[in-house]
Amino acid sequence: MATERETQGAGAILTEREIAQALLAIGAVTLRPDAPFTWSSGLRAPIYCDNRLLLAYPDLRAKVAAALAASIGAQAGTVDVIAGTATAGIPHAAWVAERLALPMVYVRAKAKDHGKQSRIEGHLLPGQRVAVIEDLVSTGGSSLAAAAALREEGAHVVGVFAIFTYELPAAKQNFAAANVPLVALCRYAVLLDVARTEGRISEDQLAVLRAWREDPERWGR
Repeated sequence: MATERETQGAGAILTEREIAQALLAIGAVTLRPDAPFTWSSGLRAPIYCDNRLLLAYPDLRAKVAAALAASIGAQAGTVDVIAGTATAGIPHAAWVAERLALPMVYVRAKAKDHGKQSRIEGHLLPGQRVAVIEDLVSTGGSSLAAAAALREEGAHVVGVFAIFTYELPAAKQNFAAANVPLVALCRYAVLLDVARTEGRISEDQLAVLRAWREDPERWGR
């Protein structure tokens, strides 16, 4: 993915840097190298991403949906179904499916323990080409679990399309091992460059943020 990749969305052309600027502006991504966050996994990190905040900004979320739709076309061409990961990927998948006039399904983290005990909600046929929509990729575990569930039902997963990726080494390894392409609208390195250009972080803080990405486990300790 080119650093200045352009995507057509909601009447405007968005570059990767513009998406980074927007995520920072609305507080969807917060950089705090001097007072790290603790993620639900227990990992300490100088960054926190909450793309659910996009739901409150109709114009921006429409542009993000358009960018995701364009990414799907560029990466995979024609697809049959849009799949959202539960729960944060579901609304974005719905908007992408609406833009592309395609059916949508969503994938639960685990199968229901009642009714049909479904993990995939919606109508999916074997052999259909499916694009998975994710809001955020860290190690890729939840995204790849969703892709695996879709494959178990006979779908052909053309890729995972995310709004943001931390670009962690583990994610690169995991997606390669699963043979699933990952396409993200905004990457960690580009977001850091934008944040430094805008004066949101200092050079010393930039160094800390870059060091975390290289080895988050050791950094956290």
